[in-house]
Amino acid sequence: MSDSPASPGGLDAVASGDALIGMATLGKTAAALALIVVIILVASALLKRVGVNRQAHGGRLRVVGGASVGNRERVVIVQVEETWLVLGVGGGQVSKLHELPAPAPTGETTTGDGPAFAEGDGFATRFAKALKHNSGLGRDGS
Repeated sequence: MSDSPASPGGLDAVASGDALIGMATLGKTAAALALIVVIILVASALLKRVGVNRQAHGGRLRVVGGASVGNRERVVIVQVEETWLVLGVGGGQVSKLHELPAPAPTGETTTGDGPAFAEGDGFATRFAKALKHNSGLGRDGS
C-alpha cells in the first residue's frame, strides 16, 4: 500500500506531460498557419507588382487607361473589341461619358473626324485631345 502515495504524483507528471504535448502541437499548428498566411500575402504582392492583367473571355475587354478626377472619382477608357468607351466611375456608379472607335495600332491616326492620336500618346494626352476636339477647339486644324 505504499504505492498509493506515489501514484498521485505520477499522475501529475503524466497530466503535465500531456499538457506540454498539447501546447507543442498548438504551437506547431499556429506556426504553420502563420507561414501559409505569409506565403499568400507575398504571392499577392508579387502578382500586383508584376501586373498580371485579367482579361475576360478571350481578351475582348481591356482597360486602356484612367485618370483620377477626385477622391473617389475616375475617368477610365475601356476597349471593347474595336470600340473605346470613356467611363466615369465613382460613388458606386459607372456612367458612359463617350464612345469612339479604337485607334489603329500604329502611327498617327484619326478616328473619322476625330482628333489625331500618335502611337506613343498616353492616356492624358489622348484624353486632352479628345476633350479639345469635342469642345470644338480642334476641328479646323487648330
